Amino acid sequence: MPSPLHGRDLLSINDLSSEELWLVVETARSFKLRYYSGERVLPVLRGYTIALIFEKPSTRTRVSMEVAALQLGATPLVFNRNELQLGRGEPVKDTARVLSRYVDAIAARVYSHRTLEEMAAYSDKPVINMLSDYEHPLQAIADMLTIYEKKGRIQGVKIVYVGDARNNVAHSLILAASKLGAHIAVAAPKSLWPRREVLEAAEEAAEESGGTVELYEDPREAVRGADVVYTDVWVSMGEEELAEERRRLLQPYQVNRELMSLAKRDALFMHCLPAHRGEEVTEEVLEGPWSVVWDQAENRLHAQKAVLALLLAP
Repeated sequence: MPSPLHGRDLLSINDLSSEELWLVVETARSFKLRYYSGERVLPVLRGYTIALIFEKPSTRTRVSMEVAALQLGATPLVFNRNELQLGRGEPVKDTARVLSRYVDAIAARVYSHRTLEEMAAYSDKPVINMLSDYEHPLQAIADMLTIYEKKGRIQGVKIVYVGDARNNVAHSLILAASKLGAHIAVAAPKSLWPRREVLEAAEEAAEESGGTVELYEDPREAVRGADVVYTDVWVSMGEEELAEERRRLLQPYQVNRELMSLAKRDALFMHCLPAHRGEEVTEEVLEGPWSVVWDQAENRLHAQKAVLALLLAP
């Protein structure tokens, strides 16, 4: 029986139902268990080729996607924008139509989410969002896997996102957590609360899953009783001109020992990395007993294997 995701695009967490998202998390967990039992290669995609396009620099995404493809038996082809005719002005739709004649899937890390939408509209092969300015679905899947591993459940877990909540990581985290029945809270200045359409979709999903979505300006109030405290950089790639203003605005939202002391005693600290120590998080927290960021980073590999297998395997 083919996967219900076979042949589909993954541009947003909203492309998945709650059941489909849980299927991806379970599949990722299965791949990880099999990897550690000695099955380092599961060649379900032998003979497949996957184009990986990077408009933005990457460490975790590039390495984990290349390794994920290789461990499934596929061949990854890696390009930055300037290695394709995109860098000389070829329309995205033309590149998408050509690549889809050669490869079995296109995964792209882009500045604008509209680029992915155009690729998906003109490619007849699956298109996967490796990060855009709007969402980072692969990160959110790895996050859900990490929470499930550490807490034994996602339903009912209180996850608090602290900092700039109008970014890609926050959007995907909020959508994924609400679909799987978690209690997701955001602590941010009002000007950096998530986009309205993201909140509306999350609230609708939470009604069905038994989760909740809450917004706070006071990080201390939000973090009380948290199972998970999550943050991200204050200045994303492409927003460097906002650095000084963001640091001033977000200084009260730094995750430090004092803030973590308000969460549950066994609370986790999560960060998608790279981290700016001394800004959004202190060294003490990042390297401390709360931190699961290295497990979280590893889980990108297993989550992406699950996505590739479910979208592509016959």
